Amino acid sequence: MNPSKLLLHIALLLIIPFTSSIAQQKPAATLRGTVTTSDGQPAAGVTLRLKDKNNGAATGENGEYRIAISEEGTYTVIASAVGRQTVEKTIRIDGPGTFRLDFVLSGNAEQLKEVVVLSGRDVNKIDRFAAKMPLTNLENPQIYNTVSSEVMKQQAIVNFDDAMRNVPGIVRTWESTGRGGDGASYFALRGFDAQPVLYNGLPGLTSGNLDPAGVEEIQVLKGPSGTLFGGSFYSYGGIINTITKKPYFTTGGEVAYQAGSFGLNRVTLDFNTPLGEQEKVAMRVNAAYHTENSFQDAGFKESFYVAPSLVYQVNDRLSLHLNAEILQEERALASIFFHSDRVSPLDFKNIAELNLNNELSFTSDELTIKNPRYNLQALAVYQLSSEWTSQTVVSQGRVRSDGIYSYIWDDDPGNEWFSQYFHNEDQVTNTLDIQQNFNGDFNIGGMRNRVVVGLEYFNRQVTDQGSGWAVGRKVTPWGDVAPPADTLETVPMTAASIDELLAGTGTTNSDIANSSYSAYFSNVLNVTPQLMAMVSLRADYFDSRGEKSAEDDDYDQFALSPKFGLVYQPVPDKVSLFANYMNAFINVAPRQVFDEEGNYLSTRSFKPEHANQLEFGVKAGLFSDRLFGTLSVYNIRVSDRVYPDPANTFNSVQGGTVRSQGFEIDIQAHPVEGLNLLAGYSYNDIETVDGNNTDFYSEPGRSPGGQGPQNLANFWATYTFTRGPVRNFGIGLGGNYGSEYKVIDNSQTGDFYLPAYTLLNASLFYNSSRFRVTFNVNNLTDEVYYTGYWSVNPQRPRNFIAGFAYKF
Repeated sequence: MNPSKLLLHIALLLIIPFTSSIAQQKPAATLRGTVTTSDGQPAAGVTLRLKDKNNGAATGENGEYRIAISEEGTYTVIASAVGRQTVEKTIRIDGPGTFRLDFVLSGNAEQLKEVVVLSGRDVNKIDRFAAKMPLTNLENPQIYNTVSSEVMKQQAIVNFDDAMRNVPGIVRTWESTGRGGDGASYFALRGFDAQPVLYNGLPGLTSGNLDPAGVEEIQVLKGPSGTLFGGSFYSYGGIINTITKKPYFTTGGEVAYQAGSFGLNRVTLDFNTPLGEQEKVAMRVNAAYHTENSFQDAGFKESFYVAPSLVYQVNDRLSLHLNAEILQEERALASIFFHSDRVSPLDFKNIAELNLNNELSFTSDELTIKNPRYNLQALAVYQLSSEWTSQTVVSQGRVRSDGIYSYIWDDDPGNEWFSQYFHNEDQVTNTLDIQQNFNGDFNIGGMRNRVVVGLEYFNRQVTDQGSGWAVGRKVTPWGDVAPPADTLETVPMTAASIDELLAGTGTTNSDIANSSYSAYFSNVLNVTPQLMAMVSLRADYFDSRGEKSAEDDDYDQFALSPKFGLVYQPVPDKVSLFANYMNAFINVAPRQVFDEEGNYLSTRSFKPEHANQLEFGVKAGLFSDRLFGTLSVYNIRVSDRVYPDPANTFNSVQGGTVRSQGFEIDIQAHPVEGLNLLAGYSYNDIETVDGNNTDFYSEPGRSPGGQGPQNLANFWATYTFTRGPVRNFGIGLGGNYGSEYKVIDNSQTGDFYLPAYTLLNASLFYNSSRFRVTFNVNNLTDEVYYTGYWSVNPQRPRNFIAGFAYKF
């Protein structure tokens, strides 16, 4: 059967039960209300749940909530916030319509805000993104960690990457290069690559940095996640989902200024206001202007970011949402230092022998790259009935890489000289994503079903008119400079000189397009009130038009991606034992086959790669959510990898296997008033199982590269004084540990290790209802440390950030 027809049949099979079920539903009832503190102020971030129903919502900035009720009856509603006593109320729902129930929590607004700020989030709140349906953390068989905007403010985080230091098991391996296609930062997650590629659960674009000004929360979803999010990007170890700030129906916000080491100056604005007097339309604008120099001898960043958003509550059933993100960014970037040609024995076995001068950037402020981008999302949410909701969303993005990219490469092994290559980037990527999701929450045979049924269309078009590559000079790790072998003079590090160098290298003139058509289904079934089973499946048809100028460059592939999970709560709403099987896939392009003399024979097609994970663990929220923790053990196996044929280097074969296994611990605690703790630890072991003994990238028994340190640990503690003359003042202390990292693991070249590191960060702050003053020092002990992806990337020495914010 044609894959597109099969996909259509699957979609119909998924939608038929939905349509027959919806026809039988009764009109919806809506429970709404306001949660306030004892001094009458709205309480944001409070969780409202229906007892024994696992349904609920969280309050917005105005303290308001809405919960859809599916059946008549008497309900107990529980209002809870981290570190505060819960409040229960009972209400009778006797038909369709709107019912109101308000709550007052003990403590005043500032006391509640301290808890929300310091804990960062309600650790077991209902989340709608991780599983594409409303589930609490304890109900979800997948591990995910979050970093809230309040934690980022507390730690004076001014770039997106630094927020990851609060998440167990993830570490940056490569800073954003800005180059086309893969210019965003790379992270190692469970041994595999991960990049921030989702916005509000939808595909997002970046070839540069992300700005945290518009971020409400960052989610790191652990494990292969192709079933619900597709195969358009690499997601074997997990994915990073950025949730943006949304409008609310009161006037508020803040304006802030931060200054710090290396010329940091940053101004941010967060402004929200209702439009009109009927609480129908609200607008929010987040903006940031950022300038900063490098800690090295050259390099800088200048960016302007604005993110307007709008919500229109048409009626109790229909709401419309519009989000936009626009970023203009220009940077001069340090060259990536690759210290191996990946074939020859290494000349330098460790950092001491390499003798890399950390203060050198090997660039100049004239060699810049620009990464302008925008992402637009339009969303319509319609309450079809008390049990079904429709979500229609259109997302469009555009990003450009425009400027000079440079890297250093050991193409002449056996001495201390390295070649520095230059390239003029001129690439534009456009994406369009359309999704239609139906969420259901209904009972069949006395068992609760929470369902998402979805259809998705995704299109990506990449045009590239960049230059060729050229060597501009030879360098040593300690800073000596010499001309390339075929010239008498070194090319100066000026824009005019590099443009002249690249003028004769030609132009790419590439135009590639591809699309995917997907249908997916996921159901969480309450077998009993304490036992839940998740069953999910995605069908994905990938259609690549390839290079438009080449008639034989197109291909198509079909993939099925299943997902299963079990959750058992021996202590309801407090302890969950979980297990999951998860899958992800990547489409593999055909490759040309040549004989041993290099004569073209044919073009060979391949199956998609697949990653499969088994994971077991426990989640617990104890002592009124004052302690929340997770422990998980996982095993990921990637099959059908393509690698060079050992019998013929001009051919490729499929059948490579990579295995990754490990465990993770995450703890968040609020043991006493004013004290908050975040801590995590992870261990990962990854190696190629089947591959090519002579290939650098797929040697069995060796790591595939970019996996990060085997052991990672994170810790952050804050204490806020809640009484007396020092009330609202606080201190923070924490840090990160990374074990020794085998950045090159190959029998032919030899191994290269990056040393272990321990970083300490500290904070002093004052945070009241109107003002926030912070002073943070990062890398307190001035540790010299590195990261890398088959490379050596020096990291920032000790630095400080001072900030002031006015809230209104």
